Amino acid sequence: MKLNRNIKIFINYFLGPLLFIWLSWSIYREIINQPDLTIAWQKIRESFTSPMLWNLVTVVLLMFINWSIEAIKWKISVNEIQKVSFSRALKAVLSGVSFSVSTPNRVGEYLGRVLYMDEGNRLKTISVTIAGSISQLIITLLMGLTGLIILRPAIEAEHFVSPIWLTMIIYGVLAVLLVLTLFYFRLSWLIKWIDRLPGMKRFAYLVRVLEDFNATLLLRILSLSLLRFFIFGIQYYLLFCFFDVDVSWWQAFWTVSVSFVVMAVIPTFAIAELGLRGKVSLIFTGLFSANKAGIIFTTAGIWFINLIIPAIVGSLMILSIKKIYTEKNEGI
Repeated sequence: MKLNRNIKIFINYFLGPLLFIWLSWSIYREIINQPDLTIAWQKIRESFTSPMLWNLVTVVLLMFINWSIEAIKWKISVNEIQKVSFSRALKAVLSGVSFSVSTPNRVGEYLGRVLYMDEGNRLKTISVTIAGSISQLIITLLMGLTGLIILRPAIEAEHFVSPIWLTMIIYGVLAVLLVLTLFYFRLSWLIKWIDRLPGMKRFAYLVRVLEDFNATLLLRILSLSLLRFFIFGIQYYLLFCFFDVDVSWWQAFWTVSVSFVVMAVIPTFAIAELGLRGKVSLIFTGLFSANKAGIIFTTAGIWFINLIIPAIVGSLMILSIKKIYTEKNEGI
């Protein structure tokens, strides 16, 4: 326990900040070497007083739609465990976001959601929440794989990786995608596997609910995950336009898709995530646009709107639910 605590302290207070500083310095060096940087800054400032401001407003509105879709996805996932209203599901999702920002690759998301389930149902909820996360990962891998294939000539032309390594990466992503998809549509195998493991049978009840996940339900969850992905793509394109990043919609969508799959496979920490997102976006969106300042502003904007704002709202909801629990325990 003490070792795990020391590792957490090392990551949060040393490794994370060090990685963030290095990435930030690297991004800063790239931006200041951008040709016509003064003109780029001028256009960015003008965007805030032009009709393009509606792009920013639309991105914020899409954030609410995005998390509402995630709430619907979670609501239908936990339906067999406990009936929850849309508003309760949305609160749970936003609370999960609040927990997630302080954990590697946002794994703390599950902790915030289970707070809104009744006693006795919370541990069961984790398994169905993971199933929902797998659906989103499948879509991320699928769209990222397609993006890698479409952008392959441009990536090879910039010599980021050798053609052989790029081929291996593509086949590697494909292999993971196929295995994950097979596992997703055969969740019952997990239950059988747990039943056969020595000492694990007593935990099988935690995943037993996955037996009720038929193909229709799994496809609904997968469809909602795909819809969320398209909303992410639209948000990025709108902010690219807002910050004068000259890319077509298909260039924006596929470079973002590849960036997402890279972020999905790289372990990261909350404090370093923004820097890593910026660096990855510079690599792939930079294939088609020289406006590095605009790319970084877009990435930071998406990060703040889609993650930080919901996390702040979620933290307020966590405070309110803690207050309710305290009052119950005190008999108020």
